[in-house]
Amino acid sequence: MFFSQQQTAYQHLSHLDWLEAEAIHILREVAGQCSNPALLFSGGKDSICLLRLAEKAFRPGRFPFPLLHIDTGHNYPEVIEFRDRKAAEIGERLIVRSVEDSMQRGTVVLKHTDEPRNKHQSVTLLEAIEEHGFDACIGGARRDEEKARAKERIMSFRDEFGQWDPKNQRPELWNLYNARSHKGENIRAFPISNWTELDVWQYIEREGLELPSIYFAHTRPIVYRQGAIVPVTDITPAKAGEEIVDLQVRFRTVGDITCTAPVISDADSLEKIIAETATTTITERGATRLDDQASEAAMEQRKKEGYF
Repeated sequence: MFFSQQQTAYQHLSHLDWLEAEAIHILREVAGQCSNPALLFSGGKDSICLLRLAEKAFRPGRFPFPLLHIDTGHNYPEVIEFRDRKAAEIGERLIVRSVEDSMQRGTVVLKHTDEPRNKHQSVTLLEAIEEHGFDACIGGARRDEEKARAKERIMSFRDEFGQWDPKNQRPELWNLYNARSHKGENIRAFPISNWTELDVWQYIEREGLELPSIYFAHTRPIVYRQGAIVPVTDITPAKAGEEIVDLQVRFRTVGDITCTAPVISDADSLEKIIAETATTTITERGATRLDDQASEAAMEQRKKEGYF
């Protein structure tokens, strides 16, 4: 009788309910198997979903981990303001480590002052892991973002040098996850690995989650550069001969200003964003991440070196 009632209850779960339950299970597995994890929180939409999932997994208690952000120093101010305010609202500890600190230590050396800092975040992340002794980092990466991420397990092992070997990964059968590691090793856990961009937006709408304003359509100055829309900022000024145009755009993903491009859009509400996402034929990162135009092999090499 009990099994029949339980089976009936499961049959009434929606697609988002199943994804949410899986993610909560993964978060609890990390908390149960790891002694000192951290949740990567940038203020972006995927990590905002992780916060809600962590609340459902652990409230009314405190999170069994701090929030951690690796800041390039070139992030959109709207997102940084949201990050700080959200961490304060939920009453959880936020640790911020900056690529600029690594530059001052000499562990990150730019080839030129205008070089994008995004790929150098891995150095600062590994330094933060060593500084705090984290044995797991929970991230919001999804398999639909790009091919290198699609190769990772939900519990993705990193050796004592912070490196990932795509040819030597732990099996994950029947939702059994192995997050065990020796001192100096690290696990990257991805609770929303099986979600898509559309799932994320639908979950945000269902849960009524607040977002940084730049995810919604707004007008800002841009230039067209090598087929991409580049926002005009102090960090990414217009070059000689480029025409500055005020355009209605929004961001599908947010990150370092030097590598995050907006898309033309009039979607100023979650309903419109969901409709737009459901009909687009261009992937999220393919359309908006200027540094991800590199080959799959190049992106995989970054991950091997410790990239998110």
